[in-house]
Amino acid sequence: MAAPQIPLPLGPAMGPRRIVVGGANAAVVEALQAPETWPYRTAIVLAPARAGKSLLAGWFVDAGLGAAVDDAHLADETALFHQWNRAQAEGRALLLTAPVAGWRVALPDLASRLGAALRLEIGVPDDAMFADLILAHAEARALPIGEEGARYLARRAERSHLAAEQLVAAIDRLSLARKAPPGPAIWREALEELGGGAAPGGL
Repeated sequence: MAAPQIPLPLGPAMGPRRIVVGGANAAVVEALQAPETWPYRTAIVLAPARAGKSLLAGWFVDAGLGAAVDDAHLADETALFHQWNRAQAEGRALLLTAPVAGWRVALPDLASRLGAALRLEIGVPDDAMFADLILAHAEARALPIGEEGARYLARRAERSHLAAEQLVAAIDRLSLARKAPPGPAIWREALEELGGGAAPGGL
């Protein structure tokens, strides 16, 4: 599991403190580093639940690459239209984030501007990235799962960003309840809670 990572300043507990880069988001991360190539210097990152879009938006701003509006689908459309105009006037890149589906822009002027923006979508993590996501969540909770444990879990759980977070949260809760460090028995119990099955072989 040698996927590249974007280090981040330590943030609140119970959340990943680094951006895990893998097959699901590598193209997005690459594009975010070159905002001068975006149409009208505007891009929209579309992501499923808990896929790290807020982390990416924060990193984009902190890196001095431009401005960002996280969860742009919740913003006032008139205010967002004025923000787009200001970014154009200042020659500044503007990154917006939103869910993969469900954003319908009602304001015609804003819809036409955003229709020309670069659209970037974070997909489903592959096995290697999913294991890295499990490790990232475990590190945030100071859970000693390790790479072997992450691979074991990744082969048996639903592959999604949200599932990685939920799985590690379940392991953490069960470990505290059992007053025992997380190991195969707790991993299996957490998988059963979340609907994961046992695969042949392994621990």
